[in-house]
Amino acid sequence: MKFAGLAARKVAAFGASAAVLAALTAGLVASPAQAATATKGGPKVSATAPKATPSKYEGSCPVKVNFSAKIKVSVKGKTELAYRWLHGDGSKGKVNVIKLKGKGTKTVTVKQSITFKEDVKGWEAVQVLGPKKYTSKKGYFSVSCEKPAEEPRGDDWRTHLDVTVSAHAWASPSSYVGPCTPGDKIDFVGLIKVDRPSWVKYRWVLNGDVVDYGKVKVYDARKVGFGISPRHSQRGWAQLEVFGPDNASSNRAYYKVWCKDPAPAPAPKVSVSGVSVSGKRLDMCADGRGPGVDFKATLTSTGPTTVKYYWVVNGVRDHNTLERTFTGSVDVLWGVGGTHNSNETKGTIELVVISPNDARSGVTSFSETCPAPASTPSATPSA
Repeated sequence: MKFAGLAARKVAAFGASAAVLAALTAGLVASPAQAATATKGGPKVSATAPKATPSKYEGSCPVKVNFSAKIKVSVKGKTELAYRWLHGDGSKGKVNVIKLKGKGTKTVTVKQSITFKEDVKGWEAVQVLGPKKYTSKKGYFSVSCEKPAEEPRGDDWRTHLDVTVSAHAWASPSSYVGPCTPGDKIDFVGLIKVDRPSWVKYRWVLNGDVVDYGKVKVYDARKVGFGISPRHSQRGWAQLEVFGPDNASSNRAYYKVWCKDPAPAPAPKVSVSGVSVSGKRLDMCADGRGPGVDFKATLTSTGPTTVKYYWVVNGVRDHNTLERTFTGSVDVLWGVGGTHNSNETKGTIELVVISPNDARSGVTSFSETCPAPASTPSATPSA
């Protein structure tokens, strides 16, 4: 029975006699709907019903139908995900194994493609075999092949009553360079023209695969199209094919995509002004010291950043590394105490930036003195 199922599947995919194909189609249609099943206990596993693209195809054959489904599995360390495809004719695909690692829930998209040459209706499902058994719901699809137009013979030549159809296609833009993020990057546009109002059946072929199809009413001329969102660099072509009421094919619309990340923004650069005296504190003069001196310097950044810096007084670094987060310019302040047993405070000071780049203010010398004490008036002798 298994061999018979495999044989029937080959017949459906690659062409068969009318009798065998009819038997296959009957078996596919008659299969009852299957609910998703899973075993209890162990890791959590689930799978979506496979999605067919296209799911209901009408047009010329052969045609390739793509199937995809998503499997979710809880992972704790290294885990092997084993699965296979179940087919509507009763056959089963080979077992595939994907190795996962990490923690949490992982989502894996599994895909397969089948080429059909004749009419078929059926379903596909995904069966997970490990780390826990689970069978998805069925995803249904159908293929209805249009018979190719026969070559005219004798009196069968076209007449003025037959509809004439033409097609032209182009890519917009035909070339793309930039980040390949989600969203259409290349749009394909086709122009269908008829010599009288008609319903027109068409399909789009992208690099040899049917990716879109439809039926539209065309009164004189009408545009149809689709778009792609490449995730990697590529080049190729698209073609618009018309197969009813007349057969016509457009030119090939060529395109190319170069996925290129945008250049990173330059790192902010920091500069520092010279240090200047911003004030002095004379209250220290009353304690037998020189005046305290306050200083100011300006940090300037070309972009948002955190600046790390320190002060150097009389050639000795202050042990503190300071930080300021800003963009543009900001003033930073520092102060020193008065020199003991002196009426003068003097020395050198410098501001040094160490991040995000190195910068120095340069050494500034300073000297500040206490004001001279007020003289005491002498006593005047009385007469």
